[in-house]
Amino acid sequence: MDAFRIEGGRPLGGTLTASGNKNAALPLAAMSMMLNGPLELTNVPRIGDVNRMFAILREMGAAVEDTGPNATRVDTSGITAEAAKANLADSVQARKLRGSILFAAPNLVRFGEVEIPFPGGDRIGRRRMDTHLMVFELLGAQVDLTRKGVRIRAPKGLFGTDILLDEASVTGTENAVMAAACAKGSTIIRNAACEPHVQQVCRGLVAAGAKIRGIGTNTLEIDGVDQLGGATLRIGADYIEVASYLILAAVTGGELTIREADPDNLRMAFFHFGRLGIYPEVRGNDIYLGANQKLIVQEDARGAVPKIEDAPWPGFPADMTSITLVAATQARGSVLIFEKMFESRLFFTDQLIEMGAKIVLCDPHRVVTIGPSPLVGAPISSPDIRAGMALLIAALAAKGESVMRNIEQIDRGYEHIDERLRSLGARIERIDI
Repeated sequence: MDAFRIEGGRPLGGTLTASGNKNAALPLAAMSMMLNGPLELTNVPRIGDVNRMFAILREMGAAVEDTGPNATRVDTSGITAEAAKANLADSVQARKLRGSILFAAPNLVRFGEVEIPFPGGDRIGRRRMDTHLMVFELLGAQVDLTRKGVRIRAPKGLFGTDILLDEASVTGTENAVMAAACAKGSTIIRNAACEPHVQQVCRGLVAAGAKIRGIGTNTLEIDGVDQLGGATLRIGADYIEVASYLILAAVTGGELTIREADPDNLRMAFFHFGRLGIYPEVRGNDIYLGANQKLIVQEDARGAVPKIEDAPWPGFPADMTSITLVAATQARGSVLIFEKMFESRLFFTDQLIEMGAKIVLCDPHRVVTIGPSPLVGAPISSPDIRAGMALLIAALAAKGESVMRNIEQIDRGYEHIDERLRSLGARIERIDI
């Protein structure tokens, strides 16, 4: 089993190029099943979750070929209904990956039915499937829960309708858009998620011939088409990765430039980072963070304790909560962190407390930090992708040695993380325990 040995307490900085967005790569890979032609992807992140998505496609019979260091060609013309049904329903890879639920709509569009296992992924609390199932039923499909997963059938096809999502679910919106793109008639999706990766999926479908209006808003209008062609797409920057490296540089005192970072997707993040005394600069499509940020909490009016809380886009992204919590422990002052979406995401804070952080866990959704808290190295373990990166940042800021287990969680979402950290001056090595 791999682990990281980390020697912390050093300023980390330099220059990086942003990786492709994991949460765009997963639905675009699934979308390839709907296309009558190959999908050419560039800026593909080489991470565990994307590798699993491609592995599922190969299991079903797709030809998946890496055409460059971060480029992949997917041809799904060889997938048959029988192979898709047999391999997806019992796929071990699909059971390990939350994103595998994104194969539901493309299979339903292409073959009129799909059996998909209950998806896996991070253990950060309950992650509902209800929005997905509601969408398929409203579009005319029959949904049945089985012992192993979900069976969805639409032998007469899918039919456009007016859909109000019960929550602004990202993957629920992506499944809805993919299903509606080839449904008979027109569909309106209200309360749609509009995160950058949802927008990329919509634009990818349009590049293949879909008719979608309202991209970037919470109301999408879709006119169904008979079929989609192939497409060539570049995946945008992973703004969660960009934010992670900015926090890393800030808490270690380093100077950092991130190239091709798509800074427009980080405006709300910059607002909240500023409340902790962290001030990145936008330079064209790059982001620069000067060394030795002040890290002083900016109190609310009349000296009130500021609150950082997540919300659907364009609110503060839930996936940034964990890394922002670490930054708050190193800033002078008190901050309330309010994670509304997942009831288990903040449970990693006990490990930060063991490292010396002053944190009060109020309930499953709220913590108060009192900083700055000098951190010391400790044995730690990554419970999920984002908490794992947060703990890794804490270990790199701490004095002394830390050993981190369960690092495959971080590998699922961060490309060549140990190599990229070493390029910034980190003392980190991958070891076998």
